[in-house]
Amino acid sequence: MTINTAFDVYIKSFTAYLSVEKNFSSHTVSAYTSDITSFFIWANNISPDKINFNKLREYLHFIQKYNYKKTTVARKIAALRTFFKYLYKSQYIQTNPAENLTSPKRPKSLPKFLTDEEMQNILDNVDINTPAGLRNKAILELLWATGMRVSELSGLNFEDLALDENEITVFGKGAKERIVLISQRAKKYLVQYIETARPLITKDNNPQITNRSPVFVNKTGFRLQNKTIRNAINDVVDKIQLPKHVTPHVFRHSFATKMIENGADLRVVQELLGHASISNTQIYTHISTKHLKEEYNRSHPHAHNL
Repeated sequence: MTINTAFDVYIKSFTAYLSVEKNFSSHTVSAYTSDITSFFIWANNISPDKINFNKLREYLHFIQKYNYKKTTVARKIAALRTFFKYLYKSQYIQTNPAENLTSPKRPKSLPKFLTDEEMQNILDNVDINTPAGLRNKAILELLWATGMRVSELSGLNFEDLALDENEITVFGKGAKERIVLISQRAKKYLVQYIETARPLITKDNNPQITNRSPVFVNKTGFRLQNKTIRNAINDVVDKIQLPKHVTPHVFRHSFATKMIENGADLRVVQELLGHASISNTQIYTHISTKHLKEEYNRSHPHAHNL
């Protein structure tokens, strides 16, 4: 079954809302759009203003047979809640049927992070003998030094850099602006990339740099995509045969964990990470405590597995 024309207008408007106003990642926008489309195909293209709470509950009961992970079900519910809230605020519908829709409790798990030795091993093994390699080196050093999200890094323009003050302005979730700080080491590689590698990467596709020009580019001169950054990390991890799955977000977790371990104030870490709630930052205190116990049990002769 296909989606009717009337719904197509709703979904296009919703997609634009997620991308522009909410500043969601392209991955999240795609997932939410797919979730909403699947729901309305199941509902036989019922007009959104005809959907009620019971219909949504019926759908959630229906998808149980697919044995989705709790995280997937939670995302589908989040998509429905966001969609109908948008329609209600935009006055497409008179009531919000998803207002009381609740998500299943997600299993709590501590974020994965890298040890100092693992992080240094990765950074030391980036091949900087090519322009693209030097670009990747600057990227990984920047991820580790700032804790920024990969989407925030790929979205950087030259106007966002204040290198004399060791500051970078980033735009996080919900288009929220914040300042992150960079180390002298990360700044050194970033400046080296901008001055020597970036012009060589773009070659003939090298338009004049303006404030709105992207900092990190591919060989066509366009903004570097998140996938390329992930591939750069995978290449190094494979090279050194590190037995961990390392993503850009693991760099972010490692940054936060190290800050907490070294005594940084929780509110400071919250600000640097761009977390809306302090509760999102507090999980790193649990990681730090767990790590301390592991080190104690490993190192102290009288430890009894705290």
